[in-house]
Amino acid sequence: MNTIDLRSDTVTQPTPAMREAMANAIVGDDVYGEDPSVNRLQEMAASMLGKQAGLFVPSGTMGNLTAILTHCGRGDEVILGDKAHTFLYEAGGISALGGIHSCQLRNQPDGTMLIDDIRSAIRSKDIHFPTTRLICLENTHNRCGGVALTAEYTQEVGKVAKENGLGLHLDGARIFNAAIAQNVDVQKLVDAADSVTFCISKALCAPVGSILCGSAEFIQRATRIRKQLGGGMRQAGILAAAGIIALETMIDRLAEDHARAKRLALGLAKVKGLLLDPGTPYTNMIFCSLSDEIRGDARHIATALSKLGVLVGVVSERRFRIVLHYWIDDEAVKHTVEAFSQVLAKTD
Repeated sequence: MNTIDLRSDTVTQPTPAMREAMANAIVGDDVYGEDPSVNRLQEMAASMLGKQAGLFVPSGTMGNLTAILTHCGRGDEVILGDKAHTFLYEAGGISALGGIHSCQLRNQPDGTMLIDDIRSAIRSKDIHFPTTRLICLENTHNRCGGVALTAEYTQEVGKVAKENGLGLHLDGARIFNAAIAQNVDVQKLVDAADSVTFCISKALCAPVGSILCGSAEFIQRATRIRKQLGGGMRQAGILAAAGIIALETMIDRLAEDHARAKRLALGLAKVKGLLLDPGTPYTNMIFCSLSDEIRGDARHIATALSKLGVLVGVVSERRFRIVLHYWIDDEAVKHTVEAFSQVLAKTD
């Protein structure tokens, strides 16, 4: 039985073209700046986002950490959402490794933080307070249902940042999903940001890595931070080669994931005992919950689904996250609906 893995788009495997590119990659020592494949990937990424330079890092967590440590010093403060990935799921790295204080504002259902809340959170120049240095946004916003922030909102936050001498970092792990969903040029979504990370090992299917982009001066400083964090890799072109294929071939097809997510959501909406979040899916993620008549919790249901070859993410006691990606086809969508129907019919 083939497993349908809907836990995350991080489970994607490299495509045959990526494997071929990796096998034939031209490599060098990237710490010396001499790996041509890494250099090409970084240049491609920066150009696509309209930034001056890029930096290949092993993970999105390291990319965000590197960016924030580059923007902020010890005792400085970053403003971010209370559902931000950096705040919830990156092991407190900015505090543990950077001594950086965080001010968490409430994320609205659409992934934004209220502009008035951001303005109010900026510290005045008082020796009792940490110094506000940075604002962080996330697009698409994972824990707000995979919703995409608009270019207009990001520009508005960028204006607030500039008016107050602050930096703006964008955790754009799935920024190309946001661009495809809104049918806008990705550069419009990141133009206001001083730095942006995006992941090539999620829906873009490369095996490893994220890219941090910004000004040439920012990336020069970030490269030193990456080295301090242990992210200086040597013949990393083997990995970068897959990233190049990802940027060349995998972005436009993200629309297929979004379309399948909508078809899957339509099917799941008809399953008795399952309640879909309002608006879901915004991009490639579906969030849904068990209704009151269903006995057992989400982990119990997930275990039963796994026996039918379907893996789903459990995000709370009675709630699921389901993520579509390149390796999920129409037959998998159909089977997932059938599996949920079969399992929930036995537990109501």
